[in-house]
Amino acid sequence: MSQLFSLEGKVALVTGASYGIGFAIASALHEAGATIVFNDINDEKVQLGIKAYEEKGIKAHGYVCDVTNEAQVQEMVAKIEEEVGVVDILVNNAGIIKRIPMVEMTAEQFRQVVDVDLNAPFIVSKAVIPSMIKKGHGKIINICSMMSELGRETVSAYAAAKGGLKMLTKNIASEYGEYNIQCNGIGPGYIATPQTAPLREKQPDGSMHPFDSFIRAKTPAGRWGEAEDLGGPAVFLASDASNFVNGHILYVDGGILAYIGKQP
Repeated sequence: MSQLFSLEGKVALVTGASYGIGFAIASALHEAGATIVFNDINDEKVQLGIKAYEEKGIKAHGYVCDVTNEAQVQEMVAKIEEEVGVVDILVNNAGIIKRIPMVEMTAEQFRQVVDVDLNAPFIVSKAVIPSMIKKGHGKIINICSMMSELGRETVSAYAAAKGGLKMLTKNIASEYGEYNIQCNGIGPGYIATPQTAPLREKQPDGSMHPFDSFIRAKTPAGRWGEAEDLGGPAVFLASDASNFVNGHILYVDGGILAYIGKQP
């Protein structure tokens, strides 16, 4: 069974993995044996990421690349293949969110979110699939969201992009499953990261932040997720243990999507 989940000898590319969820997933893939490759938008972030990996005893290979730029992505993938090896596992993690009411959001802002959250996974997947076909196997994991299923105030662009990413996941599975390429998604719930820290801070009177209370009440687990909660699901979807799992979105949300909530 341990061999079934082993990633020894595999090269894993995790986009935008200098910190946060991507960093936690990459760390878990490393623990399972994979060689880690990641990118970020500028050299400063890449160097910070390399330092963070080194502090965990991980030798990661970092590349500067804008994943919305097809030429840059093609160049990066070619360098990875030359310097590290063919990408066996791709995790499309890079993403952004803009919390703006729809009528106040410009079309340019909407396009920017869709460009990073949907177009980039298409571009990076397109770049690695040909070599996966030649090698005879490949794993693509798209970081979707509960917003792939639900709507919420102020996240119209994010929800539209993540809904599209869910369907891109299913289409990659449909189109390339015959080449022994499995494409699945992970849909995180509300995860405790530095970005969500302000939503979890206690109020001056010692009470919980209203949004913190809301999320805990809507989650059967009664807590926020930790970035490390995504590591096991990622290893499963990256390993031979999931060879007959294709086109699936695995929601790691503490049960939110299954729960109507307590009666007031």
